[in-house]
Amino acid sequence: MNNRLLVKANLGGCLLVLVATSLLSVSSWAYNTLSEPSLVMTASDVNRMTSAVSTNPIFEDQYRAVKSEVDKKMQLPISVPVPKDAGGGYTHEQHKLNYKMIHDAGLIYQINKEERYADFAKRLLNAYADLYPTLREHPEKKEQSPGRLFWQSLNEAVWLVYTIQGYDAIAASLSDTEKAHIENNLLLPVAKFLSEQSPETFNKIHNHGTWAAAAVGMTGYALDKPKLVEQALLGLDRSGNAGFLKQLDKLFSPDGYYNEGPYYQRYALMPFILFAKAVETNQPEKKIFEYRDGIIKKAVYTALQLSYNNFFFPINDALKDKGIDTQELVYGVNIIYGLTRDPQLLSIAKLQRQVLLSGDGVAVSQGLENGQARPFDFSTKLLADGPSGRQGALAVIRSGPDKSDQALVVKNTSQGMNHGHFDKLHWLFYDNGEEIVTDYGAARYLNIEAKYGGHYLPENKTWAKQTIAHNTVVIDEISHFDGSLAAAEKKSPVQLVFTESEEITLSAASIKSVNHGVDLLRTLAMIRLEGFEHPIILDLLKVSSDQPHQYDLPLHFQGQIININFPVEASSNSLKPLGDKNGYQHLWKKAEGSAGETSAQITWILKDRFYTYSQISDSDSTMLFVELGANDPNFNLRREQAIITRVHDNKQKAFVSVLEPHGQYNPRLEYTKDSYSQVSSLNLETQGDYDIIKVQSKQGKTGYLLLSYDRDENKTHKVIVSGDKKTWKGFFHWYEV
Repeated sequence: MNNRLLVKANLGGCLLVLVATSLLSVSSWAYNTLSEPSLVMTASDVNRMTSAVSTNPIFEDQYRAVKSEVDKKMQLPISVPVPKDAGGGYTHEQHKLNYKMIHDAGLIYQINKEERYADFAKRLLNAYADLYPTLREHPEKKEQSPGRLFWQSLNEAVWLVYTIQGYDAIAASLSDTEKAHIENNLLLPVAKFLSEQSPETFNKIHNHGTWAAAAVGMTGYALDKPKLVEQALLGLDRSGNAGFLKQLDKLFSPDGYYNEGPYYQRYALMPFILFAKAVETNQPEKKIFEYRDGIIKKAVYTALQLSYNNFFFPINDALKDKGIDTQELVYGVNIIYGLTRDPQLLSIAKLQRQVLLSGDGVAVSQGLENGQARPFDFSTKLLADGPSGRQGALAVIRSGPDKSDQALVVKNTSQGMNHGHFDKLHWLFYDNGEEIVTDYGAARYLNIEAKYGGHYLPENKTWAKQTIAHNTVVIDEISHFDGSLAAAEKKSPVQLVFTESEEITLSAASIKSVNHGVDLLRTLAMIRLEGFEHPIILDLLKVSSDQPHQYDLPLHFQGQIININFPVEASSNSLKPLGDKNGYQHLWKKAEGSAGETSAQITWILKDRFYTYSQISDSDSTMLFVELGANDPNFNLRREQAIITRVHDNKQKAFVSVLEPHGQYNPRLEYTKDSYSQVSSLNLETQGDYDIIKVQSKQGKTGYLLLSYDRDENKTHKVIVSGDKKTWKGFFHWYEV
């Protein structure tokens, strides 16, 4: 233990003595003289990188690409502007570019030892050290957690995560006077601003808090400031009630699912993985990558699983163009491969088409060059939500030879904090490389200043978060929990069952009093029914209440409607919004119709495949055809469509439907195949507490789903089906005749 830490331990009294006996302790690391990098790479890594530049084509290509970008920027005058713009504006983007250049120039310097790269990074750092002491709150500050260099402190933390790595890489080239100027006027003040001067963010269990902890902790390691490391790991008061370890405890489920959903899991992974790498480099005895049963490694694998055709499932506040090739996942895949040498990760790295300039990047490059990549095992999974895994779950059900053909995503998760949406028991469906049953995601144009300064748009609250924007039931045109985050955070669904077999993979969940005493129970299954070209999706949503309500069940989808099997009255001459609040004000009512007592069927085409949505109908049901875009004077919303099944004045209602992919359309060869649905009828029969769903095909094949809703796998259940006694054990039974 170095002298400074020994004195600190003696002064710390009982608290630090107690903490030192647990994993939360912050024991000493070797004294950092700044003669070599000490965060995400070591002297050994540098030697491997230097060698790989001339021996490994993949690593060499990455090195030359990064070096080329730095070389271009070195030809330009240094620009460190006084902060002025919000996200997407010039000064915002310039400061982002500068932290990347500081970081990348440091890496290039470590590999080729050319002083001009260290000098370039030094000049940028000196300019910031001159500027930063003069700054106060950003002029375009966000309402919460404003920054100084940027409009929010989150960006400030990202800036420091990158910048401290660049400084760590060039520090050995600096004089003591130069180090003092940069450290005392820039790095330490930024770390202090993010920690002691921003306690509400630093101690927050949230991705903003994670970025701040990583920035401050990495600064502590690089500058040999143990207090900063302790605060980063344990919270400002170093009690363990906040900080990095508490974030690992609270933000991830035991399965590695991140509370805010895949989009923010991707974003939060970078500070988690980088700070963990810094801890591993400086204090390997802590075994940070084994903490909580290897939760950081699990989180990387889970993030990869939460994707289809390389794009993340867009639940909660999510931008739909983010995928597994993002920089955050490049860090995750490279660093975890460096630990595990899992060949599956190499196939992801190959898809990402880039590697890190680090020791781990060398390992990935070598694995790829040696042909060691193996396909990543995208699979059917149930991912528990909540720190203890008891706040619902996200079910991902896949089909196809390599589980890549179809994906049914069943969202039975908790609210997901302030980035969550009011969409209990919601679902999405992917097929043929496309999102078929859709989620809008977030209403935002990130860093496009002309669109509301890059903020989340007002329509994120008025539309994207509202229940009607999702594929779940709306009660009396009011969003779940009356749209109250505080109320929504208190309740989570209960995942009742999840099971996978050759013929059927089924998920069922329930939630009590989602709105005004209304309970929901939903069963969704992917079924491989004989005579059908592709698996079908069977959906049973049961709604129950002591009082009558209006129930609206939307289905948001992509495609062009081809056929409707019931009469529809279209709004041909004028359009009116469907309602005046809770998202309804943004929907144009395009048409309305009813199938009466026959099964309703709507067929659409997307790309070269047909999809038919079949639903049990009755005289109380109405189908509304709607399109997004009403009350949108600034054209902030995409023009998307939905079908809404509406019933009035019901206490209980069972919505039963089947989504069926089928056929093929080939415009080049001008042929159409199997454009009509194979479903001839749907039927629901209730016998006491049991439900019996019958799916009959035009080929005469019939499938039956028998539901007891009993989670006891040993309890026997009996019903009469078409005069025959059927017996089974457990929650459900599926069979075909």
